[in-house]
Amino acid sequence: MGTVVLKLPKDKQEVVISDFQASRITSPPYARFAARTKTCVVTIYNSGKVMFQGTEAEAISARYGAPLLKKAPSTASGLLPRDFSTWSVIGSDEVGKGDFFGPLVVVAAYVDAQQIELVQELGVRDSKNVSDIEIRKIARDLHAVIPYEFRILHNPDYNRMQRTMTQGKMTALLHNSALGGLLEKLEVTPKAILIDQFAEKATYYKHLSGEVNQVKENVYFSTKAEGLHVAVAAASILARAIFLKEMDVLSQQAGTEIPKGAGAKVDQVAASLLLKHGPDQLKNWTKFHFANTKKATQLAEKRNRPSS
Repeated sequence: MGTVVLKLPKDKQEVVISDFQASRITSPPYARFAARTKTCVVTIYNSGKVMFQGTEAEAISARYGAPLLKKAPSTASGLLPRDFSTWSVIGSDEVGKGDFFGPLVVVAAYVDAQQIELVQELGVRDSKNVSDIEIRKIARDLHAVIPYEFRILHNPDYNRMQRTMTQGKMTALLHNSALGGLLEKLEVTPKAILIDQFAEKATYYKHLSGEVNQVKENVYFSTKAEGLHVAVAAASILARAIFLKEMDVLSQQAGTEIPKGAGAKVDQVAASLLLKHGPDQLKNWTKFHFANTKKATQLAEKRNRPSS
């Protein structure tokens, strides 16, 4: 089955609607029109993109204009196939590794080839370029559209595991677990899996050496993977939304807004919480081995000194 996407102005869209009005069906989210014939499904999205899918997609779409050219993904190592961005793929990404407060979150998300345009229409892109408000909105839409699996390593468990393993190994274990869980849920086999690379492939699988079930088939690794397949971008959005929700919980528990990251503001808030709740409680909210702990402790001690 072929797929062709056109970018059409409003007047051309109206022509398409008129031509397919008799075959109209219920439109999917973020689309203004959809129709189904024996040989083609036509979807007009609010952005002006018009997607034709079916055995006669190319012939029918040619009546209305030239197709959009798809950029082939590329990596420094050149390991991804040129048409990789059009495949049915599971993408996997993590959030929270560099944040002093809050858990480590990993999401594996599956985007079927036929859903790629829809997921893009939802506004999915690299989560680092999306505001927190928009992250939450897009994530709610994705929740209703694509299958995904997530793993959360809360701070008490993170700090316990950190005694015997690196953050890299913890991250690898979470990715493998999320990927395995999603594969079990899916009724189809993805063409590939793409992990946003945080470690070399050999190092990643070395971290999994003690695991009985390792996801290895058709697995690719790449840095900046959010730009190489929308599945990784979707996983990034979902992971960020879950992380934000967890930070909301911490803020409620602490009685103050908990900042993200690991900068000076984080040190100031951590010092205040250390004075108010003590080190044991702070440990339950943070990745305690970070340098922020020492900085917050020094700030707290300074505040506690009697003024001369």
